[in-house]
Amino acid sequence: MFPSVMQAELTVASTFGDHAVLQREMPVPVWGKADPGAKVTVEFAGQKKTTQADAEGAWRVALAPLPASFEPRVLKVSSRDVQCSFSDVLVGEVWICSGQSNMQLGYGSVPEIKALAPTAKNLRTFEVKKAVAFEEQDECEGEWVAQHPGSAVAFAFAYFLEEAADVPVGIFLTCWGSSSIEAWMPRDMTATVPHFKTMMEEFDADTETRQKIAAILDGPKPWSGKDDVFLRRQSNILYNAMMHPLAPYACRGLVWYQGERNTQSMHGMVKDPWFSRNSGMLKYADTLQQWIQRYRKAWNNDRMHFLIVMLPGYGTTLGSGPLKDAEHPAAHSWAWLRESQMKALALPHTGVANLIDLGDLKNVHPKDKLPVGRRLALLAMRDTLGQPVEAQGPVMTSIERKGDRLVVHFDHADGLATTDGQAPAAFWLADDSAKWVRAEAELQGTTVVLHSAALQKPLYVRYAFAGKPAVNLVNAAGLPAYPFRTDSFAP
Repeated sequence: MFPSVMQAELTVASTFGDHAVLQREMPVPVWGKADPGAKVTVEFAGQKKTTQADAEGAWRVALAPLPASFEPRVLKVSSRDVQCSFSDVLVGEVWICSGQSNMQLGYGSVPEIKALAPTAKNLRTFEVKKAVAFEEQDECEGEWVAQHPGSAVAFAFAYFLEEAADVPVGIFLTCWGSSSIEAWMPRDMTATVPHFKTMMEEFDADTETRQKIAAILDGPKPWSGKDDVFLRRQSNILYNAMMHPLAPYACRGLVWYQGERNTQSMHGMVKDPWFSRNSGMLKYADTLQQWIQRYRKAWNNDRMHFLIVMLPGYGTTLGSGPLKDAEHPAAHSWAWLRESQMKALALPHTGVANLIDLGDLKNVHPKDKLPVGRRLALLAMRDTLGQPVEAQGPVMTSIERKGDRLVVHFDHADGLATTDGQAPAAFWLADDSAKWVRAEAELQGTTVVLHSAALQKPLYVRYAFAGKPAVNLVNAAGLPAYPFRTDSFAP
């Protein structure tokens, strides 16, 4: 065929489509491929933007910030004699919901969230099909649908956010059970995360694993359950296929419900089982912060908001610790991962939803997901919508010594109370011996006064710093106090 009569090329990124939601009040990138050097025009809501495809055929424009709109409109992209049109496009709040199995858990198994379905409105979802790739992909499989997410947490979050904002809400759902944070990390983070550099060097040298992955990808679909588990526990290759294609789609932020896979050791990088070779609980803090900063670069948005879901109560403890008690603060429990998650707050535009009063002693997939979505929405309402709501529970600000007593001062403590009318629970004290004893606790206004007959001079406090602590301390909004410790003892 002569070049003069060849069909012109024009594609738009796979993140766009009928029923899409575009992010309001910020520039909206639209991108794709065309013939090298071809003029490309994008039209939406009275705007008309034109650019030229580069030598590789890549093109991108940015629509000027748009007000929220329930009006279904058409997004048109044209080049030469080819046009792509996407209908029923709305403008509102767009969030990515990602993580592992507790983000993936369907709302059908949670009656309280299932009951919301008949009244859900103005919610759109793009669910990314589960996939892996050795290299970063420009496209992903999935499509926008005019319905709420299948994920219990993502649905509840979107439901309460839409209710508060009164604008359309679009959710990208990209998650996969039992995946580590390293599964969702781009390869270039080897430059900033030392243990990830080691992991990727080992992955590159592991011919057997790489050949097995290739064989699964080339083999029959759907994958077997065993192959599915094998793929999702790898490093980097989930990011390549399931997250990289989403950038730089304009969005308000990302909800991250992940961490369980990284709780299998304290210091990380254990050799057995192979899928525990990751950050562990103590390296997770720096890894998470580096990950957030790297994603902001991918989206070219320093204000991209990250909402971290604190792991809920769970009773499993590691054998590396001195105790197996799910309520004891010295055990090697999920408390250490929660502390690492809280350190994300050192970065601006972050929030941590506190789930310390939720969870199940024995079930790693608890069903109490409605409060998770509600608390995430409260944080988004306060921090991204600017609404005057109480979005978090009491946060320890300082410890004051009064004789043989320690007085704990809190922020977000209006109406400080206990849910059962009893004394505050889950407080422990220690002196320099690092031997922890349960504290006698008393509410005094917006403070909690602690003492113990076993300690003449208590120095340190740990609160709710355990796998599954029995907690009862809340503020007037009914939100639980955040776990904390004031010591620096090594685990």
